[in-house]
Amino acid sequence: MPRVTGTKKAILDAALQLAATKGITGTTMDEVAELAGVAKGSLYYNFTNKDQLFEELLEQGVGALAEVLRDARSGLHGWAAIEALVDTLLGRIQENGALAKLMAAEIFRTDRAWQKTLFALRHEALGEFAAAIAESTPAAKTNGTSELMASSVFGAVLMGGLEWLVFEPERTRDEVAATILQALGGQLRPV
Repeated sequence: MPRVTGTKKAILDAALQLAATKGITGTTMDEVAELAGVAKGSLYYNFTNKDQLFEELLEQGVGALAEVLRDARSGLHGWAAIEALVDTLLGRIQENGALAKLMAAEIFRTDRAWQKTLFALRHEALGEFAAAIAESTPAAKTNGTSELMASSVFGAVLMGGLEWLVFEPERTRDEVAATILQALGGQLRPV
């Protein structure tokens, strides 16, 4: 994924900050331009409309997440891979709470122009969890539930991570990861 710099990065950062607090629908292009410190002409030069802006924002964020998850699972199998994926996802949530909030709000929206892009990237990120789950829980692979289980685990980590950042920020990431893994362990760990 190409690296974004300069004006475009300022616009994307501003859009993310606004959308995390106001939602995408509540965010205007004028507000994005103002927060980014760019003229509206520069904003529209880089993004012809709000849909294009948020599609690129989500594409970059979820695409980067899929890449980080792939790296985290590399060389690991089964439960060890699940542990690494949970810890890595929590780390990304901690580093970029605004993107995590936006993902949580948008992941199930089906009326957005960027839904196909988000679905493909979501599938890629969930695929890392699904592969680890299939290795850890052979029955999930046999009965075809590893993808659904992956979605459940991803959702649990995403929502648990947001819960942690908003309501229990005094906890460490290790504590949060251990708690989530303990909750998941009974269903995913091989017997």
